[in-house]
Amino acid sequence: MTLSMQWLTMGMMLLSGIGMGVVFDGYRVVSNELRFPKWWLPVLDMVYWLASALIIFRVLYASNNGEVRAYVFLGLVIGVASYYWLFSKAVIAIVKWLIIAIRACVRFLLKCIDMLIIKPVLLLYKLVRVIIGFGSALTIFLLKVVIQLIRPFWLLLAFVTRPLVKPLVRRLGPYVERMQLAERGRHLLKTAIKGWTGLKRWFTFNRKQP
Repeated sequence: MTLSMQWLTMGMMLLSGIGMGVVFDGYRVVSNELRFPKWWLPVLDMVYWLASALIIFRVLYASNNGEVRAYVFLGLVIGVASYYWLFSKAVIAIVKWLIIAIRACVRFLLKCIDMLIIKPVLLLYKLVRVIIGFGSALTIFLLKVVIQLIRPFWLLLAFVTRPLVKPLVRRLGPYVERMQLAERGRHLLKTAIKGWTGLKRWFTFNRKQP
């Protein structure tokens, strides 16, 4: 192995040591800020060291075909020591700033979603409920008015057609009793009254809701 290759390998190990320090400080700050459960920390430490060992071996294999020499460890030690002496505080500050910036962006995004999507949808829902309640009340009122207006004409029609209807009822009476139309009619009328009462209660309940 030539001298230049040895210096290249040592330089790569030095950079790898600096990279290990950067990743370790970043991982430590993130775990503290995000408050990972304590039982996660040994697992994350193991993942960190395994990943570091694999990456360093890959760099070593690319620089000198994977030969382990004393200068390899020397380069790693110098890299890690140089990082903690020169760059550690700056990296920790940058990582904390990035976490604060990401949190601010997420809060801003959530506020935008709330203002532009959630609140308009809720307002539209309340508006639709008010419109439906008002329309239902108006429909019931108009229906009552129409019934009151039609009632005199209905009574007049019943009075005029009574001489014709009575003989017809007498003749059809036995047939109607056999077909049990009266009971079916009463049952149908009760069902209609129950449905109407339930509908009125439902509309009244919806009008009372905020």
